[in-house]
Amino acid sequence: MQALVIVAHGSHLNPDSSTPTYDHADTIREVGAFDEVRTGFWKEEPSIREVLRTVEADEVYVVPLFISEGYFTEQVIPRELRLDGWDVADWDSDGLSASHVTLTADDVPEKTVHYCGPVGTHEAMTDVIVRRAESVTGDPNVGEGFGLAVVGHGTERNENSAKAIEYHANRIRDMDRFDEVQALYMDEDPEVDDVTDYFESEDIVVVPLFIADGFHTQEDIPEDMGLTDDYRDGYDIPTEVDGHRIWYAGAVGTEGLMADVVLERAADAGAEIGDALELVRERTRATPQAGD
Repeated sequence: MQALVIVAHGSHLNPDSSTPTYDHADTIREVGAFDEVRTGFWKEEPSIREVLRTVEADEVYVVPLFISEGYFTEQVIPRELRLDGWDVADWDSDGLSASHVTLTADDVPEKTVHYCGPVGTHEAMTDVIVRRAESVTGDPNVGEGFGLAVVGHGTERNENSAKAIEYHANRIRDMDRFDEVQALYMDEDPEVDDVTDYFESEDIVVVPLFIADGFHTQEDIPEDMGLTDDYRDGYDIPTEVDGHRIWYAGAVGTEGLMADVVLERAADAGAEIGDALELVRERTRATPQAGD
């Protein structure tokens, strides 16, 4: 038997924080790729600390629903799972390349635990960002005539935070699908506040690389970009700002295709998932494809 465990931050203050995690777990259950699918949270129940005890399978694949390598993926989650012999050096990562490491856990030593890198640095996340742009515009072929901004939090305390944003912005730029692609940040330059200064395109899709919608994606970023003076008043999609139409997508982690990235992480670690990737891509397709 094999089990998938999705671990995420969660929140005591925002009841919607855990919704994407549950949604992606449900999607993966429906395609039958694993005998068991469990979720665990840092700030909610069920807790990361207890989740391995709820699993019956001998082979367990743990996938962190986090954007970047750092404090949570390197310290908090391994500690809470009680991973025996965990050493971040075993990932041998440059901040973007953590794949997986196979260990046991102190309180469930009979199980083999495959601890994976975060979803946010997997190459499949690039496709989710593009899918998010398709979803918010309602156009499966969006690109020509559009600029795309990938937005991250950014912090000088963790250089890996910006690495993930730059990585995906560069990959989308290499696709040559959008007229312009720019990485922007909340807390460092170039800042999302000045989004219209960085694009010549009349239409700009803005995709925040966050796991869940919350304070930053629902309040800070819309107000910072000038979509509204007060987030409680709402705003249109698109909203015209300084002669540009801003198509604000909200957190990328709420996109259904995120389940695909979770599966990719587990498959990279050795999980046998059959045709689950194809099924998830088909079932989470939000906009009709050309010819449909």
